[in-house]
Parts: sequence; C-alpha cells; structure tokens
Amino acid sequence: MTDRVVIQLEDFNVADVLEKLRADDLRVGAVCSFVGTVRDTRLLSGQAADQVVSMELEHYPGMTESSIEAMIDQAHARFDFYQAHVIHRVGVLKPADQIVMVAVTSAHRGESFKACEFLMDYLKTQAPFWKKEATPSGAQWVDARVSDDQALARWGIQAQNAAN
Repeated sequence: MTDRVVIQLEDFNVADVLEKLRADDLRVGAVCSFVGTVRDTRLLSGQAADQVVSMELEHYPGMTESSIEAMIDQAHARFDFYQAHVIHRVGVLKPADQIVMVAVTSAHRGESFKACEFLMDYLKTQAPFWKKEATPSGAQWVDARVSDDQALARWGIQAQNAAN
C-alpha cells in the first residue's frame, strides 16, 4: 500500500485495508489497528443533553495530509514498524459511522500497539480537522479536550489545544 494517508468522504472496509497493508510482506508478524466511530456523546455523560444527530468534519486538502504524513514520520523515529496507514473521513457522518482508521504493521505486536496509540493521540490533538456536532437544538463546533492534550503529553509532546 503506497498511500499512507487518505482523506475521503466514503466509508472504508477494515478487512480490505488490512489485507492491502500486509499483502506480500512476509516480515509482518503483527498488525495493530484502531477504528474510531462517531458516537452520541449524550450517552457517555449520563447527563441530560441533546442527541448528536450528525457530525460534520472539515479539513484543508493538502495541509491535512502533509500534517498526518509528518506524524507518521515522527512515529517511525520512535518505534520500529514497517508501515502505517491512516484513513480519515470528512463530510457529514451519523452516529455509529466509521470516522478514522489507523493501522500499523511490524515484526512484533508491541511496536505496532505503541505506534498505533501514538498516532491516534497525535491525530486527536494535532491533525487539522474541524468538527461540528448537530443536535436537535442546533449545531456547534467541538472544542479540543484537555484529556486529548494529556494523552499526547504521555509521549513527551506538549499541546495546548483545549481551553482550560
């Protein structure tokens, strides 16, 4: 698989992506993947809140891909893995829709797990995407969370994206 970063409107098939990623590479002993889905945040909080009807994601073409490519390069500098592949969807998505996939191949599972988690933490805080949630009461832009900045800090990278 040559394209490490794909930004698309369409859904993706996880099995197809993983098969292409490891195809004909007999060195691969581990494939780690993460798939994120759109969730109804009201169900997480236990509080009375509006139902998330949809989420709209926007990005800057070219800039977003370059930013994620740089993240993969950072991961390669830290971890011993063969390939990484990131798919991120944009456009209007509904709860339960797949939104992002990170997949990493390596000789051993430990490096794949670490690289996959690092890339997700990096994506959550540094990738130039803008998210807007629509509820029955209206739409609002989603702010960065302190917990996402803290997750990235575990890797020694300081981010100040969230409003405290």
